[in-house]
Amino acid sequence: MSTISRRNLLFAGAAAVAALPCCAVSQDAKPSPKTPPFRYGLNFGTLRGFKLSVSDEIDVAAKAGYQSIEPWAQPIGEYLKKGGKLADLKKQIDDHGLIVEDLCAFFPWIVDDDAKRREGIEQMQREMDWANQLGCSRIAATCAGATDARLDDFRVLGDRYRTILEIGDKIGVIPQLEIWGKVKTLNSLADALAIAAWAGHPKAELLLDVFHLYRGGSPFEGLAMLNGRKMNTMHVHDYPADPPREKIEDRDRVYCGDGIAPLKAIFRTLCDIGFAGCLSFEVFNPSYWATGDPLLVAKTGLEKMKAAVENAFA
Repeated sequence: MSTISRRNLLFAGAAAVAALPCCAVSQDAKPSPKTPPFRYGLNFGTLRGFKLSVSDEIDVAAKAGYQSIEPWAQPIGEYLKKGGKLADLKKQIDDHGLIVEDLCAFFPWIVDDDAKRREGIEQMQREMDWANQLGCSRIAATCAGATDARLDDFRVLGDRYRTILEIGDKIGVIPQLEIWGKVKTLNSLADALAIAAWAGHPKAELLLDVFHLYRGGSPFEGLAMLNGRKMNTMHVHDYPADPPREKIEDRDRVYCGDGIAPLKAIFRTLCDIGFAGCLSFEVFNPSYWATGDPLLVAKTGLEKMKAAVENAFA
């Protein structure tokens, strides 16, 4: 009778565990709709057209049933100019039991102009401090200021990203690379991966968006190349077949399930790569704002997002 060494037995056991599908309890059991380890968040851009105060946006998110939020930096700056205090917002957020996933910011850190880049980094430091005071450990790093010209020396862009990551280390806030599909720079998953790789920093992270992946022509199959632990948030919504990809705009985003986005494949891939972060609902649809009912829009967004996830794992 042949024997198996203890070492080989351990390797065999580890291989068997690794072969189990993510989100499945066993090989025979189908994944439960409750199994995917996602949080559900509301990006405050969704409420932008209602022209609410930051405090009111927080209340809407809580009443609608979200677990977390993504505030925008500009409205917070306006709140502070009017005499508002971040400590009051933090208490309100804590009283609702909400998580602040990140601060949506638009500082020009990536541009070639040295003076503008210094100004952008100063702006980033102020906004990182705001994030810190709100109990938030992440901030968006977009291609703001470099939307018209293509910057593609990824070694240089990686160095610039490393610079703001190192500043973030000192403050305690991680800048996440966010792609915008319509612009010339940092408009694809490939760009974000190249910049993050050249940064050579252990805290480099991506902030992705269903619409922007589609608008920039990034194949959704590329998500399978990622390490899900290097992402905290994914912006989620749907988009229609018309207008076509080359002409579609932010305003055309719709509720999950109301368009043609391959959400089932996206959610399953996120699970497969180990993503256990926040699915954040973000749309800029004028027809939703025309309802005059921000709570209805927020609730509908959450219900349809959850339904799409449940359908993916049914």
